[in-house]
Amino acid sequence: MNRREFTKISASAAALLAVSPASGLNFKQTKQVNIPLGAPVFDKYEDPEGWINALQKLGYRAAYCPVSIDDDQATIKAYAKAAKKAGIIIAEVGAWSNPISPDETQRKEAFEKCVRSLQLADQVGANCCVNISGSRNKEQWAGPHKDNLTKETFDLIVESTRKIIDEVKPRNTYFVLEPMPWAYPYSADSYLELLEAIDRDRFAVHLDPMNMITSPEIFFNNGEMIRDCFRKLGPFIKSCHAKDMTIREDIFTPHLDETRAGLGSMDYTAFLTELSKLDNVPLMIEHLKTAEEYKLAADYIRSVAAENGISM
Repeated sequence: MNRREFTKISASAAALLAVSPASGLNFKQTKQVNIPLGAPVFDKYEDPEGWINALQKLGYRAAYCPVSIDDDQATIKAYAKAAKKAGIIIAEVGAWSNPISPDETQRKEAFEKCVRSLQLADQVGANCCVNISGSRNKEQWAGPHKDNLTKETFDLIVESTRKIIDEVKPRNTYFVLEPMPWAYPYSADSYLELLEAIDRDRFAVHLDPMNMITSPEIFFNNGEMIRDCFRKLGPFIKSCHAKDMTIREDIFTPHLDETRAGLGSMDYTAFLTELSKLDNVPLMIEHLKTAEEYKLAADYIRSVAAENGISM
């Protein structure tokens, strides 16, 4: 089945799954499955062996890319080889920039960074190269703007993403866009629209469900939102982010805050149960400040996984 065929039948398939007795339940799995968990490492290392040791010490089977677009070829190849030998999945290479900026200089610099980052991801065999789609906000590269969710901006995203992928022609990785609350893609359905419009085999999905919580309604029903994402986007998901969210109760306007996994209301049973159905897609913890915070997040995620018969 090609991408167009999948996206066209996705809505009807999701409807069928929605009425399936198992689709809306959190259940203990009867067989062991694996989710590669990863996070930044704080131990200092000077070579690939030290990097692998730091990851294994923490029990991680996935990692952020340990090299940059400015590293020499020998270093890049050495880390890629070490990861492959140790069975470590390099989950993603970040290409964080604004390829649809209204500022021409920013836009050109972002395109160059995305191209070089995608080349690096392809070279090290990362699951994906990830960026946001961008913003029409010239001052804040990832900020909200009144034009971000217009048809014109959607078309700009399609054009810029095609251009990046066509420039690199990756064979070993995928270019993906992290969802954002105020930019495409902001939901499973808007991601499906981008998949069909961009129409490139090497364009796929990065899932960060917390970034899709944009209202109290979604916040209090985030488990169903998560299941809907996996029903519609599952075959295209290459990497996921792990964090959490709380809602303020002392004010009368909706205010959502990001927090460490386990301190909020994200339905991690739904998240991990659905993710475990995919083939070795990594879950990467992010946006914390200390090694202890990352350990606490990892411990919480592993505890939920264990309760549901999922190994990590």
